[in-house]
Order: sequence, then structure tokens, then C-alpha cells
Amino acid sequence: MQSILSVSGLSKSFGALRVTQDVSFEVTEGEILGVIGPNGAGKTTLFGLLAGNLAPTAGHIAFQGRDITPEPPHVRARLGIARTFQVPRPFTHMTVYDNLRVAARFGGGLSEDEAPGWIAKVLAMTGMRAEADTLAGRLPLLMRKRHELARALAMRPRLLLIDEVAAGLTDQEVNQFIQLVGTIRKSGVTIVWIEHVMKTMLTATDRLLALQGGQVLAVGKPQEVINLPQVRQVYLGA
Repeated sequence: MQSILSVSGLSKSFGALRVTQDVSFEVTEGEILGVIGPNGAGKTTLFGLLAGNLAPTAGHIAFQGRDITPEPPHVRARLGIARTFQVPRPFTHMTVYDNLRVAARFGGGLSEDEAPGWIAKVLAMTGMRAEADTLAGRLPLLMRKRHELARALAMRPRLLLIDEVAAGLTDQEVNQFIQLVGTIRKSGVTIVWIEHVMKTMLTATDRLLALQGGQVLAVGKPQEVINLPQVRQVYLGA
């Protein structure tokens, strides 16, 4: 399979604090890559670097063969990279539909005529058609999480970065999100997924990338990575 994302020697420092150190990996088109690691491992910083919210101190990022290291977030969005946030950040005073419309028009580059049809598909895929006219600020937790995914999907991404969408959900709700992420993948979207809920990483991903201290600890098949002594030590406390 062809690589859609290639990360080489990626490092990020804030003054004397080095948050990521020489991180290198590739993401194959169509796969789900899970990213795990303890708090402070550099997972969210990695997403900030991939999405363009942070500029790297060193290293390179290539998307579909193009060097996007210097590109700002809005350019990366138009190229096909979208992300969610662990804490949802909708326009709370706007409806679910209007939030998706903003994402589709300005993130996805759809015209005024093209946007409604695509938004209808995203609402159906994420199970949010009934909430289309609800103010985003009034959504309960489960629907806020779905809405965060829907807003990212409205941007028509080729690569979707999911940041801990399962946090705070019940087992049943987690199962629903595993199914939803699988549906998103089947629609042709490649996914990189940060998650602490280990069930999602073991059942929904093709490979795992384990981080520790801003460095790559291991990459491989989920069960193999989890069973590595060094991963169990730093991540599971075993």
C-alpha cells in the first residue's frame, strides 16, 4: 500500500524543554494507526505538528508525497488533513448544521451549492441528523464527541487525526465509536487515532505507535506492541 503520510526526524522544543525527539514513522493509505503513551509522552504535540498548529524545531512532514512542513493549518486542511480535539471546540452559539457548514465551506473548500449535500452525508454517517438544528453548546457529551468528528469530516479529509474521542464514555458508547471510526475508514479516510482507552486501540487499529518521552518506543501490530516489556513498563505500569 502507498504511504499517505511520512514523518521524518520530527522534533519540537519549547525553550529548553524538548517535547518530541526525532520522531519518524509512516502511515499507509487506508489504515488506522493508533498512538499510545503515558501523559506527557508528546502525543498531542505530535498532532499539533501534523495539523500545522505547531511548527517543528527540526524534521519534515510529507503528505501524499508533498513536503508540508512549512504549510499553515488552513493549507493542510485544503490538502486533506483534518483533526479533532480532545476537548470539543464547536461554535457553541451556532447549530450543529451551521458548524458543519463552516467546516465544509472554509475547511473543505466546498461551494455554497456543494456544501448541503455533503453535510447531509456527514450527518447521516455520524448519526446526527436529528441534532442538525440543535445549538452545539447544548449537546450532551456523547453528541459533542460525535459533533467533533462530524465537523472534521465536513472538511472532506483524506487523513483524519482523532484525539481521544472515547475519553469519558461508557463501554457501550465506546463500542459505538469503534463502529463509527470503522465506517469512516471504509469511506476512504486514513486515520491516526490517539487514545487512552486500550479497547479501542486493540480492536480498531491496524498498527500502534507507542511514544515515551517524546520518542518512538515501538511501532507494530497492536497486540505485539502492547506485549513488549518496555511498553508495558511505561504505559501499563507492569
